[in-house]
Amino acid sequence: MERLPDRPFVIGVAGGSSSGKTTVAERLAELAGGPHVALIKLDSYYVDMTGWPMAARHAFNFDHPDAFDWPLLNDHIAALAAGAPVPVPVYDYVAFNRSGEVRIVEPARIVVVEGILVLWEPALRERFDLKVFMDTDADLRLIRRLRRDVTERGRTPDSVIEQYLETVRPAHGQFIEPSKRYADVIIPEGGLNRPALDVLLARVRELAVE
Repeated sequence: MERLPDRPFVIGVAGGSSSGKTTVAERLAELAGGPHVALIKLDSYYVDMTGWPMAARHAFNFDHPDAFDWPLLNDHIAALAAGAPVPVPVYDYVAFNRSGEVRIVEPARIVVVEGILVLWEPALRERFDLKVFMDTDADLRLIRRLRRDVTERGRTPDSVIEQYLETVRPAHGQFIEPSKRYADVIIPEGGLNRPALDVLLARVRELAVE
């Protein structure tokens, strides 16, 4: 995809759950500086479940492509590319729904979009100038997810493991892992691969000063 001179450089960062996507995306934003990077997280675009009973929300497959509001995300990326700010939904992981609040993301020289399936959705994938996949071993991803969900999201270990076996692991094999073939850059071990991360950061540094 050829980038027009007057539009931002758009980077997609994909990979399995807890593969290091967020760490890398936030590091890119930190290095380049706030005014230079607009950071968009796919988790903000889970479908609106207002009116759903909590039992149905718990049973929902949040790792399936149908879990995301792709039209809204594509509209927001298009708006940022056109130089307009966007109201990104704020997701509540405890309520399993959008909180009703929004986070205003301003347009920037670089747009980073991170999430498990950002290389899966064709229309979104076509917007990326650089496609990155974090290729982290499943056991490490599970340990990270277990720690995160128990500590930060109020989940029990049993519920995390049950969700992993019923939805996360199957969806990874069916949707996320196959999307790796679209990546321009594959980073083994995600954010722990410092040499690969340094190369990516160097490219972002160049873009920030162009």
